[in-house]
Amino acid sequence: MTQHIAFIGLGSNLEDPRSQLQRAFAALGELPGTRLAAQSSLYRSAPLGYPDQPDFVNAVAKIATDLTPQSLLQALLQIEHRHGRERNFRNAPRTLDLDILLYDDVQLHEHGLTIPHPQMHLRAFVLQPLLEIAPDVSIPAVGQARHAIQGCQDQTLERLADGSPYVA
Repeated sequence: MTQHIAFIGLGSNLEDPRSQLQRAFAALGELPGTRLAAQSSLYRSAPLGYPDQPDFVNAVAKIATDLTPQSLLQALLQIEHRHGRERNFRNAPRTLDLDILLYDDVQLHEHGLTIPHPQMHLRAFVLQPLLEIAPDVSIPAVGQARHAIQGCQDQTLERLADGSPYVA
């Protein structure tokens, strides 16, 4: 079976976010037919959409997987659920958020799943960790991520010292 390359965005701002992300990296590597190929540093960012909540800790993982986009989405939702994710309202605080950012060069739009992630090219907390582990990555219908990040200069992002990158 052909392995697909996917990039997953991770975020948390509740219940020890750094620990949530480290456990989520491990859970990604344990998915069936999936290998964790790289993980970015951890970054702190201000919340978007609903500002009255703690800052987020964000990261990006690169995986090689046999899972289809739809199966991968279901697996990510299960990981979120195991981490206590509740969906109370849009942009609410969360224990864990996992998003499929890219899946090969696929462009897909169906109920509950859009690839590439529709807002990723507008978010420094996605682009900076993505570029750390995949500096030449291109976003279908957008272009090079390194060019997209130029439009995010007004967004504050802090690399956390204890979350160093890993590339297999």
